[in-house]
Amino acid sequence: MSVITLTSDYGLVDHRVASMKGKILSWSEEVKVIDITHNITSYNLLQTAYIVRNAYKFFPEGSVHIIAVDSFYHKSRKNILAKIDGHYFISADNGITNLMFFDIKPEAIYEITLNNRFDDKVIFPATEIFVPAAMHLYKGGLPEVIGRKIKTIKDVSFPRAIYNENERMIIGEVMYVDNFGNVVSNISRKFFEKYASISGNFTVKFRNIVLSKIMDQYTDVVTDWEREQEFHGKSSVIFNDADLLEITIYKGSVLNGASSLFGMSTGEKIYVEFE
Repeated sequence: MSVITLTSDYGLVDHRVASMKGKILSWSEEVKVIDITHNITSYNLLQTAYIVRNAYKFFPEGSVHIIAVDSFYHKSRKNILAKIDGHYFISADNGITNLMFFDIKPEAIYEITLNNRFDDKVIFPATEIFVPAAMHLYKGGLPEVIGRKIKTIKDVSFPRAIYNENERMIIGEVMYVDNFGNVVSNISRKFFEKYASISGNFTVKFRNIVLSKIMDQYTDVVTDWEREQEFHGKSSVIFNDADLLEITIYKGSVLNGASSLFGMSTGEKIYVEFE
């Protein structure tokens, strides 16, 4: 059975998340509503894209994902419904769809026309537009009933990692910092292996740090489990569960993780140099 997921930058202090859930339950008390997160940094689409992209695939096919980030209504900005990879995604047309699915072609995209009945007076689109659209789909309704097909949406893209042939290096950058302070880059395992298979030995460089090995898992830095505590704070590089190159501190946190200890934030350069 499909579910409805909620992602927002609303936080949990105000009434907004409860309002969304209440609106859903007023339509049907049987709906399964799952929070992905409501702690997105205000208007941060890149953070949203990373989290939702890596979460949605674990939900049943046909699930409906409401993304209420940077979602304030304006008559000049569409609200859209995209069917991608067997799932439905509802959001404002702010670029989030292309950020999430730069490598997957949507099956169909619709401009949600529910807002036409509000005569452009929409105060809270999450409850006035997103929830009604989600419930329509959840109950098996066709997207054509609540929207019209469109071909183009706002295109926002994050820089992709590149390979510099003259320098024999991959140049990437930080795209996300997680709750443990781990620094996630835009260098995918597939992109790395393409050049590693040709060039052989390599070093990962960022700031003034140089690492020459990519670990298979976070605990690989521990060489003697009897003295595991002595390895707390040790840095390493891995490919995380999203298959992206990640700089991590063993048993780190947002206060003493890779981001804070190395002073790294979104946009910072990361290099993989091949010998």
